[in-house]
This record gives sequence, structure tokens and C-alpha cells, in this order.
Amino acid sequence: MLKKVDSFVLKSFIGPLILTFFIVLIILLLQFLWLYVDDLAGKGLGATVLVELLYHFSLTFVPMALPLAILLASLMTFGNMGEFSELAALKASGISLQRIMAPLIVFMAILSIVSFFFSNNVLPYSTAKAKTLLYDIKRKKPDINLQAGTFYSGVPNFSIKVTSKDPVTNSLYKIIIYDHREQRGNVSVTLADSGFMSTTSDGSGLVMTLFSGYSFNEMADRNTDSESQAHASRKDYFREQTIVIPLSGFDLERSRDGVFKSNASMLTMNELSHYIDSIGTAYNNKVKEHYNEYRSQKIYRLNSMDYLMKIPEYDSGTPAETDVFDVYGLLDSLPPVERKNAITRAIDYIKDSNTYLSQTGESHYWDIKILKQYEIQWNKKLTMSFACLVFFFIGAPLGAIIRKGGLGMPSIISVLFFVVYYVISLSGEKLSEENIIGTFTGVWAASYILLPIGVFLTYKAATDSSIMNADTYLAAFKKMKQLAGMLYRKTGFPGN
Repeated sequence: MLKKVDSFVLKSFIGPLILTFFIVLIILLLQFLWLYVDDLAGKGLGATVLVELLYHFSLTFVPMALPLAILLASLMTFGNMGEFSELAALKASGISLQRIMAPLIVFMAILSIVSFFFSNNVLPYSTAKAKTLLYDIKRKKPDINLQAGTFYSGVPNFSIKVTSKDPVTNSLYKIIIYDHREQRGNVSVTLADSGFMSTTSDGSGLVMTLFSGYSFNEMADRNTDSESQAHASRKDYFREQTIVIPLSGFDLERSRDGVFKSNASMLTMNELSHYIDSIGTAYNNKVKEHYNEYRSQKIYRLNSMDYLMKIPEYDSGTPAETDVFDVYGLLDSLPPVERKNAITRAIDYIKDSNTYLSQTGESHYWDIKILKQYEIQWNKKLTMSFACLVFFFIGAPLGAIIRKGGLGMPSIISVLFFVVYYVISLSGEKLSEENIIGTFTGVWAASYILLPIGVFLTYKAATDSSIMNADTYLAAFKKMKQLAGMLYRKTGFPGN
């Protein structure tokens, strides 16, 4: 009996999970295309390049799509079972909600482990491939697309204009070409009645075949000064002329692997741990160096004023407090002229110290920020997997409570919870990166905030609570209104 129940629950869940996973993945890919459409459009990218780009980016979206798909699928599964009284029948047979959820809990645990290995091994590789390919595409210049009536400056050192263009034959009419390779302005121009344009077989050059025109070149006489210079010119007529313009940046140049190898999102946990240890050690050494440098400068300045103060060496512990002496008494004991000089020197020393501390503080701030980025990515490898369990324990009991299947209500609730999770996670990561809160506290904030909600919902669903029933809240409101009326009447106030 229980084996059939487990099989039934798993079959009811896996189908919606696969469906919702691909729906969410497609939505995320569409969002990606919307964000980068300007970088992709007009580049003349082949189908192979686009498929490769979408494939690698789809892999990077898996850790985000999987928790949302689990939440939506669990809501749909238990919502359908509640709507068609299947949960009621199972509970009437003596099977508790926890027992009904048991096979899915085991399945979620396995899926979380698979998600962790995916995030730790596949995700860094796919992220590196996707970001490198996107970087190469951004560097690629758009394909040449001459528009009639406007100058086209996409070809380096050339400006081209055509008055009209035949879309069928690709013939160009009334062509003007300015050659700026000498960097002397518009001193070289070619005009033609008609022509057509093509590229070389290897795509390294632009071939323009021109008919019935002339070339005008202005030649500078370097032997005369610039004020009295005579501008000689040359004009050549032609019936047919071929111009080959070299192209650079118009083809897709693939970068070598490992261009972004030190990026935190492209490393495994072992690599992240190595970077965290190395950066942390370098940061501690820098702090020690800066402190001892500041201490040496301070002792020199104090000795130059004949002040005696002992400042401790820096060690791993907390620096000891400096000796306390009577500043005002020492200042009052000085003659007026020396007192003024001492105050002036003290102000200069304070300004220098403030400048030094500001510079070193800024350096330390960026070192800590880089360190936090690696620590955040290390923790995210775990939170991405743990999110699968969190969303399941929210979706399954909530579906059993609302008893509504399909994609309507579950989709709204899923998006709401996912937005809350995403906002909390993003806020926690930003606070951690700014070193306002600890890394663990910030990255895991969404998990330990939403997990108690899932436990609470599971308890309410197991006890057949009606927290999602509007009649329950209406009845409570009516009781509160009646109680308020009784209190008003007893205290002499009107009852309504």
C-alpha cells in the first residue's frame, strides 16, 4: 500500500517538476536575450555560435531555475491532490501528511546533493565559457550595413555614403567614400555613379567595385610653411575601379580559455578556499606593514618634538595602549613662541596622519571587498542546493493548504516567495560585500528566514489548519466586532 502511495506521489511530482523547470529556464533565457539584444543584434553571428551561447548560459541558470521549479511543482502537486480530495482520502486511510511527503523529502535530498555537485563542478565551467563567449561577441563589430542617405563610419578610417540602394541586386548608386587613413581630414575622396560591395572569402577585407567616377586627393607640400602652403591636388577619372578595404574586428575572435579564471563565479570550492586563504594572508600582512609604517613615522615625529612615548610593536593580538601623559601641562610649560610652533607642527602631523590613514583605509576597503566576493561565492555553492529543500518545505504544505492546482494560483505564490528569497539574498550579499555583516549571516539570510516559514506551514498543513481560508478570518473579525461592541456598551459608549 505505502509503496503504491510513494510511487503515486513521485509520479505526480516529477512531471510538473520537469515541465516547470524548462518553463522557468526558458523565461530566464528570454530575459538574458532581452538584456543583451543590443550586443547580439547585427553581429552576423552564425547559428552555431548562438546555440553555443544559449547552451552555456542555460547551464548557468540551472541553480536559479531549479529551486523555483521545485516550489512551483510542489504547489501544483499537493494543490491538485487537495483539490481532487486525494489528500483527504490518504489521510482518511491513516497516512499522515509527513508520510505522504516522505518519498519527496528523500528525492529532494538527492536532488540537493546533485545540485551541489552541479554548482561546484559544472557551473564554474559553463559560466567561464558563457562569459568568455559573450565577451568575444561584444568585441565583434556589427556587420557592414550601409543605409541609403547616411554616412557609415563603421569601417575604420573610412566614411561611406550611398544615395540609393537596390535591395534585390544590392547595387549601390551615387557613392561617396572618404579616406581618413592619413589622418589629415577630408583630403581624399572617391565618387562613383554606381557599384556594389562584397567581402573577401576569408572575411578580412571589404571589396568595393565602382563604376564611372573619379578620385580626388589633396597633396600637402611639406617644404612650405603652413600659412603660405599651396595645396596641390590630383584628380583621377575611372570607368571601373576596385577598392579593397582591410577589415579588423568584424570576425568573431575567440579568446583562449582561462581569460577570467580568477573570477570568483568561475571557481570550485577548493579553488575558492585557496584564494580566500591567499587573499586573507596578504591582507593581514598588508595591515601589519601599514601599522608598522605608521608607527615608525609617528615615533620619528614625536622624537623630533622631544616628546617621549612608547608605541608597541604590531603582533597578532590587540595593540597595547600608549602611555598617558599630561598634554596640557606640557604645552603650558613651553614659552609662547615654542607653544605656537608646537601647535602648528601638531596640526601638520594630524593632517599627514589623516591622509595616510585615508589612503590605507581605501586600500583595505577594496582588499576586504575582493575577499568577501570569494567568501560569498563559496557559501552560495551551499545555499543554492539548500534552497531546493527550503522551497519544497514551503511549496508542499502550502499546496496542501490552499488546495488549488494548475498554473494559476501556484504561479503567483511561487513568484512571490521567489522574489522575497531573491531580494533577501541579494541584500544579504551586498551587506556582506560591504563588510557590514558577516558573510555567513548575509548569504544564508534568506534560508534561515524562509525555512522556519516552511516548518510552520508544514505543521499547519499536518494539523489541517485553515490559515488560507477567508471564512476563518471573517469569523474572527466578526467575533472581534462583537467583543468590541460589548466593551463599548459596558463602558457607556455606543455599541456600533
